[in-house]
Amino acid sequence: MSRMTAEQLAQRAFDLELIDDRQLQRIWSELGSHDVAVDEFLQMLVRREILTNYQVERLTRGDRTGFFFGDYKILYLVGSGSFARVYRAVHRRTGEVVAVKVLRKRFSENPADCKVFIREGLLGKSLRHKNIVRIHDVVATKQAHFLVMEFVEGRNLRQFIKIRGKIEPAEATRLMIDITGGLQHAFERAMTHRDLKISNVLVASNGTAKLVDFGLAAVDETLAEDAPGDMIGVRTIDYAALERATGVRRDDPRSDIYFLGCIFYHMLTGEPALQETKDRVQRLSKSRFFDVIPVQKVDPSLPHAVSLIVNKAMMLEPDRRYQTPGAMLSDLRAAAKRLNADAANHNGETVLDATPPTNGMGSAVGDGALRHAVMVVESSSEMQEVFRNGFRKAGYRVLVISDPDRALMRLNEEPTIADCVLIDAQEIGAPAVEIFNRLTENTVTRAIPAVILLGENQQKWAKHARTAEHRLVAPMPITMKQLRDLLAKLVPLRAGTANRGRAD
Repeated sequence: MSRMTAEQLAQRAFDLELIDDRQLQRIWSELGSHDVAVDEFLQMLVRREILTNYQVERLTRGDRTGFFFGDYKILYLVGSGSFARVYRAVHRRTGEVVAVKVLRKRFSENPADCKVFIREGLLGKSLRHKNIVRIHDVVATKQAHFLVMEFVEGRNLRQFIKIRGKIEPAEATRLMIDITGGLQHAFERAMTHRDLKISNVLVASNGTAKLVDFGLAAVDETLAEDAPGDMIGVRTIDYAALERATGVRRDDPRSDIYFLGCIFYHMLTGEPALQETKDRVQRLSKSRFFDVIPVQKVDPSLPHAVSLIVNKAMMLEPDRRYQTPGAMLSDLRAAAKRLNADAANHNGETVLDATPPTNGMGSAVGDGALRHAVMVVESSSEMQEVFRNGFRKAGYRVLVISDPDRALMRLNEEPTIADCVLIDAQEIGAPAVEIFNRLTENTVTRAIPAVILLGENQQKWAKHARTAEHRLVAPMPITMKQLRDLLAKLVPLRAGTANRGRAD
């Protein structure tokens, strides 16, 4: 592949249906010649979002498969587990963005394993709830077995906690209401999860929590029978240990309740309730459950209402736990009301979804400002939190995306998701300027107010930025107040703005 010319590589991409003739002609026109370096050609394809880095890597490696599963074009790998890989993909005709979960080859070649995967996928497909990641389709072909699922823009709860450290009780309770609501929906249909943990909870960009992998723990248990010894029961080993320690039958729905409590505990304290280890013997040990430090001892400042819920959910005696997700959900809702009332009394004000932004002199800009959403394109996790907290305090809804190409893709797919865009070039570098400029190439995104922040050693890039009345360059350093004031002036410039997208 290293000796291939750009033209030969283009032909291969065309033959594989990764690029069409119109796109190819546009690229050649921009490059000004067919006689260009392969790297330059590929970089242009990636910058123009015609190909992704994942596709380029496979293409240059000489792969001829793995680019499509059914009607879905694979964009990049999201994650992988013991029995499946998950990709972000797009429907080749409709452009719908989905997640595709593909059964690993060693399992897909076994008819019995495939049957279990399809059966459990169909069970998961029957669940329709806002707090459960939806399975759109279950597909079996000679080449592969896969699930087509809702793609959730956001991060899993483990990543969320890693960034936050721990989550404030009111927000943690709200997320638990989402999680428990999804579990109750499944419980009413005689389904259990069997793999509740923080990495199986996705937090969408609008702040909604969604459960993923319903029913797939059963697949893992079945497939693991033919797997190497160190992989057996990887997903459900904690459940097996709990049920062994408490003397209940396998698949007791109250086991899900216990691990709901573990999730709540982790959110509130920033620490896992059960000692985390990959050692199978330790994970099967009863002592892990007896050695749990009570949540109120880890953080004595926690409200009594939430501590009680954690403690009841995590009772070792199954009969003393919540007996159904619905019972726990009722207590969570009551706790949420109390936390909101306490906050209102403490602050002497009515609790709203967001605090109205001010005009810099302490007066509110107006109720309409509550609907404004800002998309922050920032690759530094520390700065993400600075912007998130700073804008939220001013009443903005905030959507944070670390990848500039992905941010542009989101805006093209759903331009109403943000009323303004803030791009921080300090860590992203030159691609930040390119994305800022590419906003002008689309008639819809061209109207979105945008600000690009340039570091002290990046000021020379300002002359390359396509600025306008509503598209500005802001030099660093800049205070959060100055930045909020700047956006407050820009946002009204977008006529008829009313955020209809998903922002957290």
